[in-house]
Amino acid sequence: MNKKEIRKKYKDLRSLISTEELEEKSLAIANLLLKLAIWQKNYYHLFLSIEKQKEINTACILQILAGKDKEIVISKSDFETGKMIHFLLTDNTKIKLNDYGIPEPIDGLEVPTSKIDVVFVPLLAFDKNGHRVGYGKGFYDRFLSECKPETIKVGLSFFAPETAIADFDERDIRLNYCVTPEEIYSF
Repeated sequence: MNKKEIRKKYKDLRSLISTEELEEKSLAIANLLLKLAIWQKNYYHLFLSIEKQKEINTACILQILAGKDKEIVISKSDFETGKMIHFLLTDNTKIKLNDYGIPEPIDGLEVPTSKIDVVFVPLLAFDKNGHRVGYGKGFYDRFLSECKPETIKVGLSFFAPETAIADFDERDIRLNYCVTPEEIYSF
């Protein structure tokens, strides 16, 4: 399948998930994340869930990171440049929904991508080779390409992988891991 077909398929599948099922699957993903050997790092980039897109609820992951006293980085999207600006999440960070329903920090202490050790990556689908399909705007591919080579990229998915994404691009940044409610995939 190509990216366009995969996007439609997984948006449709996500739309069928109940609120209760979404919470259960999100918790299962957070629990499996604890088994990864990533917790010795310092700076963790986490996306804040877009509720209307039925994304994985990252609140449990946020609690894990806070409980482990990690530096949590969240982003704000600049739709004019297609880039993301990263901010340290603190007790004083004010979050606001942008025009696309994405929760974002209003401002704060900016964090350079060179400091980020682990990125939890949102996606619609992924394949057995670690390629991912997002919403198609390229924000995460641009961001991940700016990260240092050793930055660990962890996809989070409600669904098992596709066999292969037919039209992945060589510039697409592969994941190191993808975690579903049932399994950890390593690439």
